[in-house]
Amino acid sequence: MKRRVVVTGLGTVTALGRRVEDLWTCLCDGKSGVSTFVNVDCSQFRVKIGGEMPDWNTDGYLLPKDAKRIDRFVQFALVSAMDAVRDSGIDFEKEDPYRCGVVIGSGIGGLSEIETQHTRLLFKGPSKVSPFTIPKLMVNAASGQVSMQFGLRGLNTAVSTACASASNAIGDAYRAIQHGITDVMITGGSEAALTPMAICGFAAMRALSTRNEDPAKASRPFDVDRDGFVMAEGAGVLVLEEYERAKARGATIHGELVGYGATGDASHITQPVEDGAGAAMAMQLAIEDSGINKEDVGYINAHGTSTTLGDKAETRAIKKVFGDHAYKLNVSSTKSQTGHLLGASGGVEIIVCIEALRNSLIPPTINLDTPDPDCDLNYTANQSQERKLKYAMSNSFGFGGHNASLIVTKCD
Repeated sequence: MKRRVVVTGLGTVTALGRRVEDLWTCLCDGKSGVSTFVNVDCSQFRVKIGGEMPDWNTDGYLLPKDAKRIDRFVQFALVSAMDAVRDSGIDFEKEDPYRCGVVIGSGIGGLSEIETQHTRLLFKGPSKVSPFTIPKLMVNAASGQVSMQFGLRGLNTAVSTACASASNAIGDAYRAIQHGITDVMITGGSEAALTPMAICGFAAMRALSTRNEDPAKASRPFDVDRDGFVMAEGAGVLVLEEYERAKARGATIHGELVGYGATGDASHITQPVEDGAGAAMAMQLAIEDSGINKEDVGYINAHGTSTTLGDKAETRAIKKVFGDHAYKLNVSSTKSQTGHLLGASGGVEIIVCIEALRNSLIPPTINLDTPDPDCDLNYTANQSQERKLKYAMSNSFGFGGHNASLIVTKCD
């Protein structure tokens, strides 16, 4: 029999704030975290905007010497994990370390370190390449550092499935607890890819918005005037626990994960299948895994990146799965406000779903002024809406054809 899996800890780092409460307030108020780059010299770039945190530091979390030895994406993961563990109230020194694990996703990992050390190699020579290069750049560095921070010796892996990374990581952690492999998991995603190479690489694909003159209006999912997505950085990390142990220790339970579905498009390395078939199957599998009726879902936090093909494909997928009920759903893309956190998106967005359930409030899709005729669902345009919810779904889709859907509910 599958064990129940609940969420007892939440931690986020985004351009809208360094705490879950800050993120939630800004989302519901319709604020944008997108701005002109400060950390990157973008004077020669086509794209000059993103969801950046120019004043980032790890004060109060890490010693300066320790922070220097890890990449920015690992810093985000550690800070979010420390907040989530604090929120959960778990004292890992009293737990069996082999029953506690970590799965954290990242689409790109330590790209900043790669760029920095390659520059040193070219201009200063081989002897100047840092001995911390490899430990800083590897995608699994976040999971490894979080496990060491808390002394966790159970399942410890990393997931890299582009923009589906965090959701796949959470799904893996969920399964591990469900099937008795572990009792507690720290999971989610982290990304710090606002670097010259990443910005220019995505810009060369014509994937990014160039609405540089009006950053707050640049990310506009489902709007006819969208011109690409807006990159962002940050992390979203959760503590998952087996329900009975969480209840026994008197934990505050934020929500319960009840469904997970994952598929592959097997079609194109960057473009989604036009009819959204792979995305639809991921949603369908999540519904089947949860054992609920599709009509029980009231809110979908859409992948909704603000690209023409992606927004249309996801809309078609939602209609394919939910039929007439699709028009009764509230859908929103909080990427309109946070920007697109790539591999960290799913971690942040499932937390948004938990907050929506808890507050009976749907955060809006901002900048939705003229809906694309092919995107005709209720995208909660421009203003948050009150709605009591039973279940909420979070969608994440990534380059490579990766599709992941998670379903969360309140815990009785």
